[in-house]
Amino acid sequence: MTAQATSQSTVGHSTLAGVLWPMQAGSSGLVRNGMLAVLGSLLLIAAAKVQVPFWPVPMTMQTFAVLVIGMTFGPRLGAATVLLYLVQGAVGLPVFAGTPAKGIGIAYMVGPTGGYLIGFVAAAYLAGRLAMRGWDRKPLLTALAMVLGMAVIYVLGVAWLSTLIGVAKALQFGVVPFLLADGLKIVLAMVLLPLAWRGMVRVSGDGHE
Repeated sequence: MTAQATSQSTVGHSTLAGVLWPMQAGSSGLVRNGMLAVLGSLLLIAAAKVQVPFWPVPMTMQTFAVLVIGMTFGPRLGAATVLLYLVQGAVGLPVFAGTPAKGIGIAYMVGPTGGYLIGFVAAAYLAGRLAMRGWDRKPLLTALAMVLGMAVIYVLGVAWLSTLIGVAKALQFGVVPFLLADGLKIVLAMVLLPLAWRGMVRVSGDGHE
């Protein structure tokens, strides 16, 4: 068996986080998982706050961060990380896009973006499940995982938003302006995640790196 094949069998259908920071034998992993969840929530905050000039609306990297965290951490830890982020927002920390100017806490979370926030949790879990099947290792499967994850976010987001402004306006304001930016995020993920896995296989297959 070649070194590359050996390294691939070693990582199996683990996640990137599981390979980069493996669980210690006999350990519950509580400290490890807690640290990863905190780091992931900080990444989500940064992704929500940084706005990239784009057309037709400025782009945040939040959906990208949600799905990449899910695929990197796996379903349970990925979803738990997003839940931690939502808890931070629920207690009044200005962690969401547009906060505190557009409100904070529960009042913000039950507003127009409430469905999208819940969708983040479901999408992170789904992306993590697909990553455990190796979908984050090939560009086309990575792209499909991103599409499915974003579809979950959109469906839950529009379902909630439509109760406030109707289905047509929910699609007009809650989907259409973001499609181009989300397409760019899909392309970015389908390049970065398989590239990261190729780097991991190369490193684990060659002791000199």
